[in-house]
Amino acid sequence: MSSHPMFKTCVAHFRPAVPSRGRAQVWRQATFHGRGARYQSARQFASHSVKVNGQRLWDSIHHTAQWGDSQDGGVKRLTLTDEDQKVRSWFTETLTAVGCKVKVDQVGNMFAVRPGANMALPPIAMGSHLDTQPAGGKFDGILGVLGGVEVIRVLHENNVVTQAPIAVVNWTNEEGARFNSGMLGSSVWGGMIDLDEAYSIQDVEGTTFRAALERIGYLGSEGASHKNNPLAAHFELHIEQGPVLEDTNKTLGVVNGVQAMGWTYVTVHGHSQHCGTTPMDRRNDALLAATKMIPQINVMARETEGMSTVGVFNSEPSSPGTVPGKVRFSVDLEHLDNDARDLMVKRTKEICAEVAEQEGCQVTFEDTWVSRGVRFNPLCVETVTEVAEELVGKDGFVTLPAGAGHDSVNTSHHCPTSMIFVPSKGGISHHPSEWSTQEHW
Repeated sequence: MSSHPMFKTCVAHFRPAVPSRGRAQVWRQATFHGRGARYQSARQFASHSVKVNGQRLWDSIHHTAQWGDSQDGGVKRLTLTDEDQKVRSWFTETLTAVGCKVKVDQVGNMFAVRPGANMALPPIAMGSHLDTQPAGGKFDGILGVLGGVEVIRVLHENNVVTQAPIAVVNWTNEEGARFNSGMLGSSVWGGMIDLDEAYSIQDVEGTTFRAALERIGYLGSEGASHKNNPLAAHFELHIEQGPVLEDTNKTLGVVNGVQAMGWTYVTVHGHSQHCGTTPMDRRNDALLAATKMIPQINVMARETEGMSTVGVFNSEPSSPGTVPGKVRFSVDLEHLDNDARDLMVKRTKEICAEVAEQEGCQVTFEDTWVSRGVRFNPLCVETVTEVAEELVGKDGFVTLPAGAGHDSVNTSHHCPTSMIFVPSKGGISHHPSEWSTQEHW
């Protein structure tokens, strides 16, 4: 048995809440019942002997990795595929067996709710995602879901009754790897994306999001909205996906917010011509123009203390004997400050326009996804901080912002939210070698 940070944060610090502007304050006033005892404070409950089974959590991580096993140590489990269907079925069966009712909304978000003493209160949630990148690892996203599953199992085994219901949430298409809109399920729930717009998004094979939901049986009937499925609070356990915790020898990260980020697709329009008969000074080479744009975008990002990444790059007609006439590439732009990121987007478009003109090309832009930076609820951050101090001491954790997009960004607009990070070996994520060690839970 171990004292897992998710358990102590999401159980010892669960407080009932009401759907109002004062939700965070009411949320702080919980009473818990377990084995005949009453707990009036978080620390009092946290000191109780109830602990998670760390080995079982570890085993669950490796058990679920079979669905999408990529045979190189990683996992490829794109959203709404057969592999995703199988892990969703496991999620449902496992939590139903310990007293939860599992609801599925119109975009496939899954809410496994364990009853509380007062069912008039909205549930306090532990949430993350089960989908992965095409070359993903065993821990990204699923650690937060399985951490929640383990909490529910322990509550059930110890007959603990919480005042408010407790939920484990699997948010659909967080990665955006199959359907090109990251955090899609939580975005619809949060009202950032319209339901019909989400349904119309297609994967590379032309399958719509709605059709994929129908195919695997996860086009649910519950309204996909925070109004239909309100949450009192949302906690997300996650691997850091970066090197800070490991480099500073910290065991836990208390996440106080998430930086601004988004994707802009740049399309460079040149003219396809015969490479042997077209003089160099008569070419409109879209690929040449694109390769001049990208380094300048990189320099701009460094100068503004932000980050830029080109992750998708396609050239047409992709023939060794033809001058490329069209290139499309993605630019991920991120910054801790929303205004600074807006400026990065503006400068990216200016850079591309200038280079395109110099190379005799045209350029167009498509902003496909934007996630504004957020600061998490101070009371939630304080709660995680209290638990971190108790578990690892003041020198064992660090407070930091998240550098990647998470569903907690969207929940933070509608309920008190925070996140907990555990170290990533080598800072590696979105790769088969992604790894976190059992000692951190």
